[in-house]
Amino acid sequence: MKIKEKLLDYMERSAYKPMLKKELMQAFNIEKSQQKEFSQALNDMEKEGLIIQTKTNRYAVPERLDLVVGRLQVFPKGFGFLISEKKDSDDLFIPPGAMNGAMNNDKVIGRIESPKTETSRAEGEIIRIIKRSNAEIVGTYESSKNFGFVIPDDKRIQQDIFIPKGSENGASTRQKVVCKIVKWPEGRRKSPEGEVSEILGYQEDKGVDILSIIKQHQLPLEFPKKVENEAENFKQGVSENELKRRKDLRGTTIVTIDGADAKDLDDGVSLEKLDNGNYKLGVHIADVTHYVREGSPLDEEALERGTSVYLIDRVIPMLPEKLSNNLCSLNPNTDKLAVSVFMEIDFKGKVKNEEIFESVINSKERLIYEDVSDVLENEDQELMKKYEDYIEMFKEMKELSEILRKKRMDRGAIDFDFPEARIILDDEGNPVDIQEEERRIANRIIEEFMLVCNETIAERYHWLEIPFLYRVHEEPDLEEIQEFNRFIYNFGYQIKGIQNEVHPKALQEINEKVKGKKEEKMLNTLMLRSLQKAEYSADNIGHFGLASEYYSHFTSPIRRYPDLMIHRIIKWHLNNELSKNVLKKLEKNLPKVADQSSTREREAMAAERETVDLKKAEYMSNKIGEEFEGVITSLTSFGIFVELPNTIEGLIRLSSLTDDYYHYDREKQQILGERTNRQFRIGESVVVKVEKVNVMEGEVNFSLVNRETEDSDQDNSEKISEK
Repeated sequence: MKIKEKLLDYMERSAYKPMLKKELMQAFNIEKSQQKEFSQALNDMEKEGLIIQTKTNRYAVPERLDLVVGRLQVFPKGFGFLISEKKDSDDLFIPPGAMNGAMNNDKVIGRIESPKTETSRAEGEIIRIIKRSNAEIVGTYESSKNFGFVIPDDKRIQQDIFIPKGSENGASTRQKVVCKIVKWPEGRRKSPEGEVSEILGYQEDKGVDILSIIKQHQLPLEFPKKVENEAENFKQGVSENELKRRKDLRGTTIVTIDGADAKDLDDGVSLEKLDNGNYKLGVHIADVTHYVREGSPLDEEALERGTSVYLIDRVIPMLPEKLSNNLCSLNPNTDKLAVSVFMEIDFKGKVKNEEIFESVINSKERLIYEDVSDVLENEDQELMKKYEDYIEMFKEMKELSEILRKKRMDRGAIDFDFPEARIILDDEGNPVDIQEEERRIANRIIEEFMLVCNETIAERYHWLEIPFLYRVHEEPDLEEIQEFNRFIYNFGYQIKGIQNEVHPKALQEINEKVKGKKEEKMLNTLMLRSLQKAEYSADNIGHFGLASEYYSHFTSPIRRYPDLMIHRIIKWHLNNELSKNVLKKLEKNLPKVADQSSTREREAMAAERETVDLKKAEYMSNKIGEEFEGVITSLTSFGIFVELPNTIEGLIRLSSLTDDYYHYDREKQQILGERTNRQFRIGESVVVKVEKVNVMEGEVNFSLVNRETEDSDQDNSEKISEK
């Protein structure tokens, strides 16, 4: 055990009392030659937040001093939560005046000022900043006579950035810029000081809106030269050596099924019905690790990026295009390297046996979801003729996917089916149409096949007790679920058996009951918010949402680093290369890989969501004054949210309703007029007019079109005209 681990173990013991450095040296029998190393270990541990030095120069673990170490999550209204690094610890509420110079996402130490009670959260104050996270900030530059300042795009950053004269580097008022922080805020009031490092352009310039989001989330647009060079040095084709040592599946009927605009095709499938009535499902995944070797520039860059990012107008890939869209992509009628998994699955969806190996494949067709769905759902004659050689396989795929889905649902998996938007841009990047994306049978087929493959891989390596990366989803916080249960009681629903714990089956039942109901979207959204977020982990704790004991991400190594890492481990295992040193190295490194991958995934998802909101708002900015019919999706104390058929959601502020004073009744889930008794409820159809749009914030404001009043006014006008 290393000195840091020994120190931590010693200080975490219940009998330990805070000690001076010299007392710790005596306790550990530290000789004079070891004192420098011992002191350095204490300093390092303090910088990492593992231990803390008190005002009397004594050392202790933070938890024993009512301190919390973790990430600060700030909200636009100014308050925040300190998210503890300890999994079993509650978040600490931080009021606006208790940040003490800390900014969103900083690693900090907070002191508990008011302990948690039955009716309130624990509240505290930031006392130390361990690590800053906002080295660069994207925002709008504004200049004055003697200085300038940058207003951050990220509303979670509460302070404007002071830019001294001469540090604006040519920036003009209203330009979007990247500024580098040179002095951090100290105490309660001081703003950070920075210098402009990059000018992105004026807000209205083409592409600056999305470029600002890319920069804000630190998404890299270019690959380092050494990474590009490494990718360019790979040769096309499959070598004779690889053909000899791998299983040759080029004669097997393998197809890819993806979206029409997909270019990184990393998964192929095959299927045959066996004589015993079982299905032999093959999932064939691009062997990215053949090219991306451990510790290479390509590997280091892929880990840094963590994931490909799919924005409205572009893809920011994890790997250079030569690999992602060419060498690794399972393009049709081309020999490709793969890692293949064959699973024999019975009529109940149980995997009877599996086989995993390195292979060479040759995809026979590049199919798209719409075509396969049109064959299976509509029996499109033209497509059936085009794909006549595959019709039987399509039908068997549908059969198997339904068996797998039934098994998944029977065990309690929760299936959120939120509508997604498909935003169509013109050549200038302007949104010209927004449609609801359909989730059809072909999408579901591939989804089920990938799920069962991911579970099979995870279960196998769990029982082999080999260090591995899992996709995990913790059980929800019981208090959050009980709060959700109290809310849905207003709609006539109740979650069964949640006194001490909750089973996914109980939430699935609610999910099924609300299907097709007017309150479906709102309640499913609230249910999702009451759950934990899925993430990557080196510890297998299961996946609550999928009701699965074993789950990993194996099927997309072109665009997700955890999948690539899993492929590497599997290949080491298949080729007997998991030596003691390799296993020890994996145990040490996998938690770091999991944390990095989870962090980059969160940033990617936030950027994707922001670009969608931005383009939706931009689309509606050209509809000011136009009327649309929509459905009320949720009610709040400040307004009514209405969703249009194209998935765009906007807000009717209660202050804009001028015919009466309206009040929100949370218990009855209605907004009620004080004088008129007019009610607004979730699921009601209303006609709205687009009043105001804030494109940069992705916000749309509606006003209510009162048809009854208009009709009445029209009738009165006609009567007056007749007289």
